[in-house]
Amino acid sequence: MGEKRIEIVTESMFYTLMSLIQGEVGGVDAAAFTEQITNGRVRLGPATIYTILGRFEAEGVIKEVRKEGRKRIYALTEKGRDMYHAECLRMESCLNDAKKMNTFF
Repeated sequence: MGEKRIEIVTESMFYTLMSLIQGEVGGVDAAAFTEQITNGRVRLGPATIYTILGRFEAEGVIKEVRKEGRKRIYALTEKGRDMYHAECLRMESCLNDAKKMNTFF
């Protein structure tokens, strides 16, 4: 049995993609970016970030571009950029729906 394909982008995955849309990063960098951009609301521990990166790499969402000692540096692939943009559009549509229903605060 193969691993499940990414069908749902979790909040942790979204912020990891957002960190990578900025440029090449390693796991520690992606976690620090996420904590900073969310003002500490989202914190990615080592197990979470490296699981996400491993899954993204296996799915072709990111690629390793170099190593700096033990640190692996990743970049988004075209598939990863498409995934990030599709998720941004999906979330924007959800917010627009909430606004239409006057349920957006």
